[in-house]
Amino acid sequence: MSFELFVALRYLFSRRKQTFISVISLMSMLGVALGVGALVVVLGVYNGLTTDMRDKILGANAHGVVLSHSPSAFGLDPAPLVRRILDNPEVTGAMPFIYAEVMLSAIGGVKGVVLRGIDPKVGPEVLSMLRELREGAAADLARTDPPGIIIGKELSNRLNVDMGSRVNLLSPAGQKGASGYSPKIRPFEVVGIFKTGMYEYDSSLAFVSLDAARDVLGYPPDFLTGIEITVKDVFTADETAMKLMRALKSPFYVRTWMDMNANLFAALKLEKIGMFILLTMVVLIGSFSIVTSLVMLVMEKTRDIAILMSMGATRGRIRRIFIYQGTIIGAIGTLLGYAFGLTLGALLKRYQFIKLPDNVYTIDHLPIIITTTDVLVIGASAMVLCFLATLYPAAQAARLNPSEALRHE
Repeated sequence: MSFELFVALRYLFSRRKQTFISVISLMSMLGVALGVGALVVVLGVYNGLTTDMRDKILGANAHGVVLSHSPSAFGLDPAPLVRRILDNPEVTGAMPFIYAEVMLSAIGGVKGVVLRGIDPKVGPEVLSMLRELREGAAADLARTDPPGIIIGKELSNRLNVDMGSRVNLLSPAGQKGASGYSPKIRPFEVVGIFKTGMYEYDSSLAFVSLDAARDVLGYPPDFLTGIEITVKDVFTADETAMKLMRALKSPFYVRTWMDMNANLFAALKLEKIGMFILLTMVVLIGSFSIVTSLVMLVMEKTRDIAILMSMGATRGRIRRIFIYQGTIIGAIGTLLGYAFGLTLGALLKRYQFIKLPDNVYTIDHLPIIITTTDVLVIGASAMVLCFLATLYPAAQAARLNPSEALRHE
């Protein structure tokens, strides 16, 4: 153990008369611990909510979509194009789809919905939400008399329908008659109900088969909006999209889930940075207490410092004594904060004792995901602040003149 560290530890833990300074040091440790613990828990909750939202978005949407500037480019048989897409080793699934906005009417009223025509066989492989329906199965969309439809739980409540209920789809394309254009209406039977937890999806999304979508919308047999794809790593979807565009060439282009939800995730990232800065202020308050305790200790130990310097201790050694002492206070506070934050996080994750209203949030409990990166960044930030707080008191101690200090004793 070095001389400076030995003296710093003795000043910190072997006091008998400086009770007031000890209390300030203890408050400094607790201030740092509170800030670190709060950062660990809050960023863990942020990660949990963000991950849950991302999973729900990717459950209702594919990781990417292959689109075309010319709808006829998909051809009457899209199978060859699907095979070309699946030739990319990063792509795990591909499914043709049709996207449109229609009106859905039932006994409970009328509601505008987003209609998605899909392949009932491939759909569950591409969209995870179709594998986790509350009622029914995606394969039932293949029925034709009447065709089947899958709707969200909120939409079923809004229209007062359930499994087996009849609903009508009204297409804005319309049919031309003697009196002009009238909406095209087709009856459907509810064969499935899903619940993602996101109100926008549960209240405004419906699935039918590709043929049923073309029929109600009046599209030709070869019409497709695009091809939905899934990839092995959702975080490298943009790289996979670039490779696909080079392979497929014009008129095809690819959009990923990151492109289509860029504003949402940019806002969430900004919120995370804001929360980090705000809670770092708590650690900063604790570091100010370190400044106070060290300044008072320097004033209390003026005689000891003068004796050490007269015995040969350099100004650099005196400076390091107080830097070590403040850093030790910060390190203990950081470790206590880790213990508090990680323990509380583990309890929240296991027992889920904080419940959330499921009609407001996308989940009924407070999720938490604590990452190693966040823990290391929090600890490093706390230690840097505590280290900076030691520089002024340490410099003041090193500037003491031994003869002047001893003259007044």
